[in-house]
Amino acid sequence: MSDSKKILDAWDAYSDEHTDLDGWPYDDHAYGLRASQRDADTAEAFESLRYGARHLLATAETQLGRLPEGTVQSRWVYQLGVLHTALDRLEQLHEQWLETRDSLPATAKPGTTSFDDALAEYHAESWSYLDDWATHGKTLREINAAARKAPSPLAPAPAPAPAADRRTPARK
Repeated sequence: MSDSKKILDAWDAYSDEHTDLDGWPYDDHAYGLRASQRDADTAEAFESLRYGARHLLATAETQLGRLPEGTVQSRWVYQLGVLHTALDRLEQLHEQWLETRDSLPATAKPGTTSFDDALAEYHAESWSYLDDWATHGKTLREINAAARKAPSPLAPAPAPAPAADRRTPARK
């Protein structure tokens, strides 16, 4: 997730420098190439999370359900919903990409126009959902941190501290 943040920060800096005040690129072609690179880099950064993402969401939901009411941030439920929706869509797009890739001619390999264009389209369609993960993914860590600090329902209540002896020692 931090890699995605770096990618987005780099994109924002590039975009600020290469667009006019209304947000129109000075060079459409160069801007499009850079956006395509941003999309590919963001997709690559997400790959290490892709297969464990459902488990991370399920864990966060379980933890959230067990947190004491006063420790829950109201935005967490919304953010988990955004992450779920984004992951559902990313999985659909990935399946579509696999079908597209399998339907390409045998000569379409990485580095060929037909393959690279189809892959760039897949990355472009995925980018906003990957950006949702980059933006809201920190919620998983926040919920986990809150759960680790919360008292366990399985732990026995601490024994009351013995009352301090208020008597003063006898003087000799």
